[in-house]
Amino acid sequence: MTLVIGLVLIDVDGTLYGPDGVPDCAWAAAELARAAGIHLAVCTGRPGRGFALEYARRLDPTGLHIFESGAVVVGSSGLERVFPLPAEAYQSLLELSRLAGLPFEVYTAEGGFYRESEHPYLLAHERMLGFPAEVRDLERVPGQIIRVQYVVELGGAWEVLRQRVLKVAGVELHEATSPGIPGVGFNSVTAQGVSKLSAAAWLAERYGLTLEETAMVGDGENDLELIRTAGLGIAMGNAPASVKAAARYVVPRVEECGLAEALRRVIADNRADAPSPTIR
Repeated sequence: MTLVIGLVLIDVDGTLYGPDGVPDCAWAAAELARAAGIHLAVCTGRPGRGFALEYARRLDPTGLHIFESGAVVVGSSGLERVFPLPAEAYQSLLELSRLAGLPFEVYTAEGGFYRESEHPYLLAHERMLGFPAEVRDLERVPGQIIRVQYVVELGGAWEVLRQRVLKVAGVELHEATSPGIPGVGFNSVTAQGVSKLSAAAWLAERYGLTLEETAMVGDGENDLELIRTAGLGIAMGNAPASVKAAARYVVPRVEECGLAEALRRVIADNRADAPSPTIR
């Protein structure tokens, strides 16, 4: 019997947002899903401001949404859950970025976004996010630092630095890409234990649901754990083979209305699982 799904978690880059932005069909399908009583939630590595926050509020204006790879959950009234990055770990990660000379970003729970460098990838990422970073000495960042990110070309220097990042105590590495900047990796680091999966379990519980009653729609390796664990895992057509293999359904690419297809499948499965009416 098909599980009834009460919550659909939606990745942003490569799932909701594609080469031409968010297709109109995705918003239309989201309205149908909400009308069917399904909660929708952004589940992304992006910060909870700018375009990602606009997308979240349009998907489910009164709902809870996961940002910063699970380091924060944001509701209609603001922050609902926060996991800061340990200070010692932050210092190590900052020093590694400076030694390697790689583009580096810092995010805080309060919505702060900071950089030291004028690297073109950082400037391109600002445009993609929809808001600018503050340029300052990253030794003196105000607020609770929840995530840092290396925005670098795939392979090469990052592969060398990656091994050193993995040795930093008390952190988790989350690697992703975006159609907004092809060929560039967005390599986030958060506190250990922070993940899309742990945040999703917490969020589902807030709705009175379990992960078995939750669907995850995504396209990247950083979505894989949740696609495997959720009651229903759906992979986009632009996802790598490993993600597609873990999913129950594979839908078209984002620009081909893949998310709309995913939401229609959830609605249809829920209806198929509904009890037949009693004949009197």
